[in-house]
Amino acid sequence: MDKLNLLLAVFLLANLLLALWRVTRGPTPADRLLAALLFGTTGVALLLLLAHAGGGMGLVAGLVDVALVFALLAAITGTAFALRAWRREGEDDERS
Repeated sequence: MDKLNLLLAVFLLANLLLALWRVTRGPTPADRLLAALLFGTTGVALLLLLAHAGGGMGLVAGLVDVALVFALLAAITGTAFALRAWRREGEDDERS
């Protein structure tokens, strides 16, 4: 790894630590979900950085595949949370 890749990796790891702290201490479930999505996005960035810095083709293809799965799971999680929150908000409106 050259210096730029190492600097980017340290920055992304610091973001992971901050996101983990926000997931544990988030005041609302929405804050926790946004931090978890940040966690997933940063994990994808780290995997792609490692794939770029790695030399072997087998390792690169595997890391890119795992990064794509993480990105897909993050999108599904965000959508599911939004639908759940939207339904809950609609139920509160009907009760009023």
